[in-house]
Amino acid sequence: MIIALTLLHVLVSIFMIAVVLLQSGKGAEMGASFGSGGSQSVFGAGGGTTFLSKMTTGAAVIFMLTSLTLAYISGQPSSSSIMSGKGKSAATTKMPVQMPQPMTPAQQSKPADMPGAPAAPPQQQK
Repeated sequence: MIIALTLLHVLVSIFMIAVVLLQSGKGAEMGASFGSGGSQSVFGAGGGTTFLSKMTTGAAVIFMLTSLTLAYISGQPSSSSIMSGKGKSAATTKMPVQMPQPMTPAQQSKPADMPGAPAAPPQQQK
């Protein structure tokens, strides 16, 4: 549906550009080069002006409706997002953070437990 609505939006915008360019202005604009400069006679001398005005108004109304509809649809949450998972991911689950326990003096004097640590000097007893 979005593709069809976008296609209609683009076609209406191109049509509206063409209708506006065909209307005669104060000078010899684009409409005069297509032969519609004098009377715009599709339906007579006086009817051409109202016909092109009605076509412009209709195209503008359709353009605004498709613009608002596309804006409304794009603001809705989509169910086909790749970010929405079926289960909870590890980032969204709240796990309690365990703080490391402070080392006792007896644990601090045992560097042999840690790989690559230098050996502690022997303790002298008194």
